[in-house]
Parts: sequence; structure tokens; C-alpha cells
Amino acid sequence: MSVKIAFASTDRRVVDQHFGAAEAFCIYQLAEDDARLIEVAEFHDSDIVMDGHEGKLAGKIALLEGCVAVYCNAVGASAIKQLLASGIQPMKVEEGTPVDELLCGLNQSLKNSPPAWLVKHVKPKDDDRFATMEAEGWSE
Repeated sequence: MSVKIAFASTDRRVVDQHFGAAEAFCIYQLAEDDARLIEVAEFHDSDIVMDGHEGKLAGKIALLEGCVAVYCNAVGASAIKQLLASGIQPMKVEEGTPVDELLCGLNQSLKNSPPAWLVKHVKPKDDDRFATMEAEGWSE
């Protein structure tokens, strides 16, 4: 069981960017006892202008395909709608929040009680429930 989580960060150490104006995202593969950096995506200055260019969001959201969440300092209403429609949970945190701290917290929540947005990505799908029931000895 593992998930991909993105962080809007210029230095790969702290979350320090607004989603729409993010200069870079670092993407981690998160498993129960492990988190590893798998990708860093950087954007050119012309890609991050924030003055109403809704089209810029599509490229960022496409880049985050497969991620279950993106941590940033702020995110606009339009971006929230588009992220959620793509299955990506936007997470707002204080500027300067350490990425390692967030990853540690996510690892702990995977072991104990993950938040609802994460549960749907780490729990077995309904298709698996019948195989689980059969393995437990259930019959019709």
C-alpha cells in the first residue's frame, strides 16, 4: 500500500508556495514506514503568472496525476474544484511547514487512523471485499 503526495516547494524542504503560483512540486511515494522523493517538477516564470490564467492550472494538475494530495500555502476556488475532480485532495498548510514533518505525520496516520481523504486510497476496494469474505470462510 503506497500513495503519491505532492508538496509545493522551492527548496524540497518546506512548503512555501501557493498552488497556482508554485515554481516547483516535489512528489513523494509514501508507504507505511517509508517516504521517498520520486520526482521534482519545476516551472518557468511564464508558467506561473497568477492573473486569471485558468489554463495554467491544467498543466499543473496533469503533472500531479496519480497523486492523492498536494500540500501548499494557499489554493484558489477554481483550483480546488479541478484538483478534487482529478481525485487530488488540496491541503493548505502554514508557509514554511517542513515537508519531513508532514510526511512523518502522514506515515503515523497510515498506521493509526488515516483521514477520510486518505482512507479511500489505502483501503481495499469494494471489489476485494468478496475475496476477503471468502478467505474468512463466508459463504452464500
